[in-house]
Parts: sequence; structure tokens; C-alpha cells
Amino acid sequence: MLEINITTEDSFDETTNKFVATSSVAVHLEHSLAAVSKWESIWEVPFLGKKEKTPEQTLSYVKTMVLDDNLPPEIFQKLVENHLEEVNTYVTANMTATTINTDPNAPASREVVTSELIYYWMISMNIPVEFEHWHLNRLLTLVRVINLKNSPKKKMSAKERSQLNKSRQEQYKTRG
Repeated sequence: MLEINITTEDSFDETTNKFVATSSVAVHLEHSLAAVSKWESIWEVPFLGKKEKTPEQTLSYVKTMVLDDNLPPEIFQKLVENHLEEVNTYVTANMTATTINTDPNAPASREVVTSELIYYWMISMNIPVEFEHWHLNRLLTLVRVINLKNSPKKKMSAKERSQLNKSRQEQYKTRG
């Protein structure tokens, strides 16, 4: 969860010649499958698609991330650039210690990933629906881990078998 403080009122401090926040609201945000699902139902495009989001779509996503009830709608007009940078840093964070090494030669999937597809993965992997509130990147890492652990082991190539046989012949001083 991310908490950002949005200034609702400022006043000018004549001693420092700077504006000072006199009132602010703490807004709690969650980058999760639930938020993505809400956003996709509004815009009817994949959130995880390659197409860059418009400023209007970005602000809309921030609104779907909000966990607080009864926030005044004008609070979103008070968002400034550093708030959006904080949100972007939070959205792109891994939120897990798990790293997955991917094969750089593997073909990229052309499958369009939408919230419904992620829900399908969760259901087919018996991931509890409550995990829809996990940070999305953490949830997707869990899906990848389950997929890797459940996939059959990769067979050795002929070249790898040949190298293994050569090393064993040298190790045991045999001719094969």
C-alpha cells in the first residue's frame, strides 16, 4: 500500500518567503488486480498492454487505486508531479525478493494479458481470490513461480549430453 499526502490548503510564510502546507489529506493507494480490473471495466483496454496511457487514463487509474472512502473528488485536482512520480515508483516496484531468470532466447508471448486472464490463472492455480489485493507485480511473480514449479523439467539437448559424457569419460578415465 502507498500513502501519499495531498496538500489541500497552503499559506504564504513571509519569514521564509515560501508557501507552507496548512492542511493535507492522506490518501491510501493499492496497485492490485482489483484496481486493474476496475480500470479495465472503465476504459475497455488492457492495462498491461504496450500502448502508453493518456494522462486522463493515468489519473483514472490512480482513482481506482484509492482505498479510502468519502474522499472529496477535488482532491485529485491537487495531485502534483511528485505525487505521480511516487505512484509510478510504487506501481513499477517488484515488491518481492523473488527473482526469476528468463531465457533471453525464448520467444515473447503475444497473448494479451487482461484482468480476466489473471483471474483465470489464479483460479486454475488455486490462488485464493483474496490475493487480488496483493501488489500486482508480486501476484504475477507468484503466478510465474507456480507455473515454473509445476512445469516439466527441461530435457538436455544433444550437445549438453555429449559434453556431460565427455566430462564423465575424463573423470572416470574410460572410452565410453
